[in-house]
Amino acid sequence: MKTRALIVAASALAGLMIAGGAHAALAVGAKAPDFETRGALAGKVFKLKLSQQLKKGPVVLYFFPAAFTPGCTAEAKEFADMSDEFRKHGATVIGMSADPVDKLAQFSTEACRSKFAVASAGPGVVAGYDVALKSENPAFAGKTTRTSYVISKTGNIVYAHSAMDYRDHVKNTLAAVKQLEGK
Repeated sequence: MKTRALIVAASALAGLMIAGGAHAALAVGAKAPDFETRGALAGKVFKLKLSQQLKKGPVVLYFFPAAFTPGCTAEAKEFADMSDEFRKHGATVIGMSADPVDKLAQFSTEACRSKFAVASAGPGVVAGYDVALKSENPAFAGKTTRTSYVISKTGNIVYAHSAMDYRDHVKNTLAAVKQLEGK
């Protein structure tokens, strides 16, 4: 019964986003807001600061509604499958949701297969990136939209995409990362 309720909620969320026409809140060229939060990689919790991550190279910052839902799990697995390719092109992948960090620690090992960090997006991060899921349904309160950003090493947004369907996020963010090489 609990599984059926989860599937119904995920389907309703997908329908809401498709009907609502999601859009990337931060435009290409905008400065990405810096933040510090708690993240998890391979089940281990740590402090994550965007500006520190950008010192290594571009960052793919992707927001997802909720850990362990069907679409979010599929998207995380796809990012995990392509993580070596992102690294090859100098990029760091970071998944973000409003879930508590203890839930994300488990998600980092199970869905993300310990390949990339996931972090908890508090209200300041959600507002800064304008990724709050807008719905009158209380079941979706506190959730984020599915929005992917590629942020250059200088901290500027070079690619932004919002869509509830996760399937183009990985392919498109990887293409944007590849275009950054040599610039």
